[in-house]
Amino acid sequence: MEENMDFMKEAVKEAYEGINEKHGGPFGSVIVKDGKIVGRGHNQVLLNHDPTCHGEMMAIRDACKKLGSHDLSDCSIYTTAAPCPMCKGAILWANISKIYYGCTIEDTDSIGFRDEKFYESWNEGNDGNYGEETGREECLKLFSDYSKMQHDLY
Repeated sequence: MEENMDFMKEAVKEAYEGINEKHGGPFGSVIVKDGKIVGRGHNQVLLNHDPTCHGEMMAIRDACKKLGSHDLSDCSIYTTAAPCPMCKGAILWANISKIYYGCTIEDTDSIGFRDEKFYESWNEGNDGNYGEETGREECLKLFSDYSKMQHDLY
């Protein structure tokens, strides 16, 4: 579809902006709602010294700010590479309905990024290597106190 290619070209432009400014890797994204770009972002890991500043994350932050909402239902994301697990999680949390990506995980791996390692870790159930339950009773009390409060779920 030609419209999809136009949005992907905008994601590629974002990526070029980032690599030309040495902000990070070749990852750019745009978020689209009702045929209009509502969020843009490119990898800024090096610029911000922050490993969470992937292109998708930056585009989500931009779209949420512009729309005044944490809920990006009815939005699509166009991104230059298949999202890593962190970004895919953020996309799901934001309720983005469709992901369009250019390069595959294998393509990303071929230029030196290690996304595959994270997918393997999740698929093999290696969470035990990094996490250990502690302070559960205190945290359960926190959750109980929160449940008793009047609040909006997101």
